[in-house]
Amino acid sequence: MSNIQTTSNNQRYVIPLITLTILFFMWGFITCMNDILIPYLKQLFNLTFFESMLVQFCFFGAYFIGSLAYFIISSKWGDPVNKIGYKKSIIAGIILSAFGCVLFWPAATSSLYGLFLTALFVLGLGFTILQITANAYVSLLGPENGASSRLNLTQAFNSLGTTIAPVLGGHLIFEFFSNGGTISPQATRIPYIIFAGILLLVAVFISAVKLPSFEMSEEEKEVKGLGALKFVHLRLGVLGIFCYVGAEVAIGSFIISFLEQEQIMGLTESVSKNYLALYWGGAMIGRFLGAIYLNHNINFSKKIIYMIGTATLVFLLIFSLVELTFDQVSFFLIFIVLNLAGFLIGKAAPARTLAIFAGINVLLLASSTINTGAYAMYSILGIGIFNSIMFSNIYTLSIAGLGKYTSQGSSLLVMAILGGAIIPVIQGALADQIGVQLSLILPIVCYIYIFVFGIYCSKKFKNIEHVGPIAGGH
Repeated sequence: MSNIQTTSNNQRYVIPLITLTILFFMWGFITCMNDILIPYLKQLFNLTFFESMLVQFCFFGAYFIGSLAYFIISSKWGDPVNKIGYKKSIIAGIILSAFGCVLFWPAATSSLYGLFLTALFVLGLGFTILQITANAYVSLLGPENGASSRLNLTQAFNSLGTTIAPVLGGHLIFEFFSNGGTISPQATRIPYIIFAGILLLVAVFISAVKLPSFEMSEEEKEVKGLGALKFVHLRLGVLGIFCYVGAEVAIGSFIISFLEQEQIMGLTESVSKNYLALYWGGAMIGRFLGAIYLNHNINFSKKIIYMIGTATLVFLLIFSLVELTFDQVSFFLIFIVLNLAGFLIGKAAPARTLAIFAGINVLLLASSTINTGAYAMYSILGIGIFNSIMFSNIYTLSIAGLGKYTSQGSSLLVMAILGGAIIPVIQGALADQIGVQLSLILPIVCYIYIFVFGIYCSKKFKNIEHVGPIAGGH
């Protein structure tokens, strides 16, 4: 009887999970468009690196403002999501995100940099709501021991969006909607109106789909105060998310400028955007592999077969998307093999795997800083695949054991996405002073902290292969 009931529950969750996966894809696509906007706006308004990084500052700064407001409301009047439900919260986040996209029309029409930043801030507020609600909801759509696997799966499709965005988005802005190949402020109007329309269609679809509701106890609805802050591992995890998002966004934001340098590769933007897709595509490969390896319903031998097969198929998908030859992308196969080895050494333990991947990224960044030419390029592009499981693993480890304070702790972790606003701006200022290549010292420091956090959690949660739930703990 229990097996029949489990099967029935799993079937009940399939459509909602597919629906949220579509949302994660669009979410990733639009977020990664910032990496295209930075060089575009830098040329359009003749900005310094510091000024161009205000794109990420406004977008990810909205995460901090939005989640700080959420945390204050939660601590004084009770958790908002627990009160109104996940479905309504997710739809509200999508509508606000769509409105942010619409604001690109007046920004492009008036050619005012400040309006572009305002549009990005509103877009970021919408995504803040989605971060707080959608990640938590995915963790509830099935058994707790599969939460890490499900979140890695949905984030893999989020990464599919970030992989396609540099290629398709770069083509739309730098070529299709450009004014005869020149940088034009109008190039962003139609693409972002299209994005707004797609988001609204997703909102309509979600409103029509019957999503499972999860009843909250009165105690959970009325959680007040700052109880989540008493957990040391949560406080450390907040800084971990800050460092991870900051480093990931900063590196992605600088890749095009990094590859344009003569001592590196001297590539044009139209070529560099394809390599940027490899950086984000690596995260997609790693998340698909993480979703398989963390699935406790698959035996070890099948996991290996599935992981190799999936890695091969996703690599071929990325290769079909980018305008590069096989010789130009074949180096990435080495990183896939190294990533598989990292998972095997990590033995499905979130903390151990996190420390391994962070350590590898420290070495890759060091290589990018001291080398030139192809070696520097290969090193920086390889970082993406080892970023793959970091958000979900830091999130999982930070939220473990919080009980009724889980949603409050989740809002603190989303608040830490502020790193995506702060780190790129600081790196932009460094790049203006010491150059793009040496400015990579900053993300090295970030990954060193994540490595230390992974070691700390591997001792705290010793002999525990799965730490859960990721979020929502209801």
